[in-house]
Amino acid sequence: MKFRELALYLKKLEKTSSRNEITSILADLFSKCSEGEIKNITYLVLGQLAPKYRGVVLNIAERMMLRIISRAYGEPLDKVRSLYKTGGDLGDAAESLAERSGSAKKDGSPTTTEVFEELLEIADEEGAGSQERKVERMSKLLTSLDALSVRFVARIPVGRLRLGFSDMTVLDALSFVVSGDKSSRKAVEEAFNVRADAGAIAELIKEKGLKGIGGLDPTCGVPIRPSLAERLPSAEKILEKVGKKVAVEPKYDGFRTQVHVFKQNGQKKVMLFSRNLENTTEMFPDIVEEVKKLKVGEAIFDAEAIAYDKKSGKLFSFQETVRRKRKHEIDTAVVNFPLKLFIFDILYKDSKSLLNTPFSERRKILEQTVKGKGVSGGIELTRLDVVDKAEDIRDLIKKYLSEGLEGAIIKKMDAVYKAGGRGYHWVKYKKTTEEGVADTIDCLVMGAYKGRGRRAGFGVGAFLAGVLDKGVFKTVSKIGTGLSDEQWRQLNTKISKITLDKKPKVFEVDKNLEPDIWVSPSLVVEILSDEITKSPIHKASLALRFPRLIRFRDDKTPEQVTTLEELKKLFEMQKSSS
Repeated sequence: MKFRELALYLKKLEKTSSRNEITSILADLFSKCSEGEIKNITYLVLGQLAPKYRGVVLNIAERMMLRIISRAYGEPLDKVRSLYKTGGDLGDAAESLAERSGSAKKDGSPTTTEVFEELLEIADEEGAGSQERKVERMSKLLTSLDALSVRFVARIPVGRLRLGFSDMTVLDALSFVVSGDKSSRKAVEEAFNVRADAGAIAELIKEKGLKGIGGLDPTCGVPIRPSLAERLPSAEKILEKVGKKVAVEPKYDGFRTQVHVFKQNGQKKVMLFSRNLENTTEMFPDIVEEVKKLKVGEAIFDAEAIAYDKKSGKLFSFQETVRRKRKHEIDTAVVNFPLKLFIFDILYKDSKSLLNTPFSERRKILEQTVKGKGVSGGIELTRLDVVDKAEDIRDLIKKYLSEGLEGAIIKKMDAVYKAGGRGYHWVKYKKTTEEGVADTIDCLVMGAYKGRGRRAGFGVGAFLAGVLDKGVFKTVSKIGTGLSDEQWRQLNTKISKITLDKKPKVFEVDKNLEPDIWVSPSLVVEILSDEITKSPIHKASLALRFPRLIRFRDDKTPEQVTTLEELKKLFEMQKSSS
């Protein structure tokens, strides 16, 4: 497929906000792809060069992209910058200059594979002079393309393809490719949950249909989408819903960490992945070294990493733990905030998937694999108590809270591991559970209002928050209180980096709530609210009463925010417990 043909599809996708229409366009595109190109085309429509966990990026910032466009079309940098500021979009600016220059190719467009491979090679450029080589190669690539193709290729390096869909919509489209409707969506998503690589799943489906993805097992080095917990209003309800006998574990407030151990070229290799499937191996060398000490050949563990004081053994707060999530000065961070890994599940061991093994059996295998409570200074097996009385659950909760922990996770003894799924196989029970709203709510920041009075110095004085509903974000709260001065400053800094010139098409906002500043759907915040109420103005039809910002959730993606369905459950739980 010529890249110009792909660009025409991207143009159609850009113009529509209908998820059904987007799905239809993608399905048509995937149907026309060859087996050899569908993987790369899947990555390109997502604005990527590889699945997220591989961390393949072009490392071309906005300023460098302006230089590239300037060189490609022989225009002064100031003129390119002015054109960009006027329109607010690098792709549009590049397309306009391509058309004016007359250098845009009308014929002989490169193929999608040629463009993809060139972008990949540019991403691999490193060492002395690599930046200049990237500028030169990207500018040549732009001049080899027609003007429409330039629009989209110029956006990819800075992460602003702006098509308004994610992996989940791609999975919908793949179902249409094999079945003509969404009837195969469950099977496609189950495969993606085990191997979180949309491009690889698309390739398997293109080659072999549904047979290609049937019964996929985990692969070390490819993350599994993590299992998630539901909420229930009381210990009694938990025993009623989960089982007469349940496993109770402490809920740690740190980084969800999936640990992969395997052999590569005869050497033990460890890879770490975050909740949102980011490869965090390089960030946490202390965990890597501790895991290497485990006497296991091949395994995938589910765990939580928390910063702690080596002398006292005391666990640090999430706010302190989050200081470990950095790409620079890692050695200093390791010394100041060493991490302890609490392992609570095992998903794969020695070429055998354990995803469909009951939890009680997985726990036995885990205990045999990670022997002893304190395996080493940096690794512990998560504590577990099996109980059958509500008062025992409450007693354990009190104990965990007195230790400064977040609460408990209650698990169904015979449940399989539900990769990527939320259900009553796991239930989280936090200190808020029996006090109004049963949990904090993860919201997407959709926009901000300019600060007035004392807050004028912070830059923003309120922000608009929303929840996820079938691919779109619907407002649920306008938050102007409950932040410290430092949080307001942090919010302003974060918002300044993601400001947009217009409302994203995946946002649903009442005209009376439209903010002064729109932002790209990327910033997730954790909100505590006293109550959830019905609302005639918020698009979710529910609102948060007395909301307070708990923290910024840089470890979560927009797709991982609280859904409207979950919010409705919290609303019903609140009514039943009042």
